[in-house]
Amino acid sequence: MNYKELKLGRHGIPTWDAMIPLILEYLSDGRPVHSKKIAKDVSDSLELPDELRQATYINNPDSIMIEDRVKWGISELFTSGCIERPSRAIYEITTLGKELLKLDKSELTEKKIHSLPDYVSHKKELLERNKRKNIENESVDDESDDNVVEELVTKTELYNNEIATNLLRSIQEAEPTFFEKLVVKLLTKMGYKGNNGTAKVTQPTNDFGIDGIINQDPLGTNTVYLQAKRYKESNVVQRPEIDRFFGALSRIHADRGVFITTSHFSESAIETAKSFSIVLIDGIQLTNLMLQYQVGVQVKQSLELFEIDDDFFDN
Repeated sequence: MNYKELKLGRHGIPTWDAMIPLILEYLSDGRPVHSKKIAKDVSDSLELPDELRQATYINNPDSIMIEDRVKWGISELFTSGCIERPSRAIYEITTLGKELLKLDKSELTEKKIHSLPDYVSHKKELLERNKRKNIENESVDDESDDNVVEELVTKTELYNNEIATNLLRSIQEAEPTFFEKLVVKLLTKMGYKGNNGTAKVTQPTNDFGIDGIINQDPLGTNTVYLQAKRYKESNVVQRPEIDRFFGALSRIHADRGVFITTSHFSESAIETAKSFSIVLIDGIQLTNLMLQYQVGVQVKQSLELFEIDDDFFDN
């Protein structure tokens, strides 16, 4: 395929939306394929010159641009319901995706994908989520630097919220043991392990309600005990589960516990945890922390905004 016939973006590399028909065609036989293989095979089919095929981001040399754009296309097609994910990182085409293949390639654009019901619903959900956080998405006033910065911040938060939503979905589709390893790694990254402490996941059987243990010093005089529950959004953690975790902590004479779930907690569970000095982390807090400490994600691009240093000119 002559890549120059496609819509090109920065650096002369095809844009993510130019990948839409290629991804759908690649998956048209209905077979499930890993996202990394899709990205590699579709990128190879473009027959890009080596300097474009291997081009990476300045701030992220481990990420290949063209494969990243294919993966972004995969994400958008998944959000819009054109492809589905039967298991983690595995994708296959849906009935809707096959219907889109009947259209002319020129019609398979970003505008078309973003107009599909599932995508529209997803965007509405994100906007509602931001409203709950009192984030105002105002129009940009080109004459106001403050408004430009505000829009960039808002768009960044919207983008990261979408990544967080997909991140939570990936966690919920993973194995329970993966989730336990994840939360131990997250708290370690947050500094709970200390410089010379230890962190481990307990054995799947006979863990007595403790999924992870973090010793904050070599002697284990300060220890944090974890419980990790990988639940669907509809499965709310209730008070009895907090009671059981407190019981597990009491049996080992522990005074520090962190209960982490991919769903959320009932009001009674929250009140009970307060009385037991148990820290609760729900699905939204979990993904926010993963973004903050870069666990399971990597920086796609960094932006720097400058302002005049008035003090510099006063001296």
